[in-house]
Amino acid sequence: MKLIANWFLNALALLIVSKIIPGIELRGFGVALVAVLVIGLVNALVKPILLILTLPITILTLGLFTFVLNALMLLLASNLVAGFRVDGFWTALVGSILLSLISTILHSFVQ
Repeated sequence: MKLIANWFLNALALLIVSKIIPGIELRGFGVALVAVLVIGLVNALVKPILLILTLPITILTLGLFTFVLNALMLLLASNLVAGFRVDGFWTALVGSILLSLISTILHSFVQ
């Protein structure tokens, strides 16, 4: 049950981000659910490999480079999900930071 609640909260966070940032578009909550599922799969399968490959730069930037990786994961997910569009890297970077912030806030209300 907690997994489903987290899924819905993350989809809601993505929908909120799409309303705030002009370069991120979602066709609806259903697309947000699919997009969050794809983002989760991409984060589980691709991100660990990228974290290992970029470990030196992540250490040099004191972990801030992970925001770049999150932006790349958001861009990748937007290419895989119909109805979900992110205009470019900078939009994805701002969107991924805002998505993390809003998701954290929403989850804090539930726990």
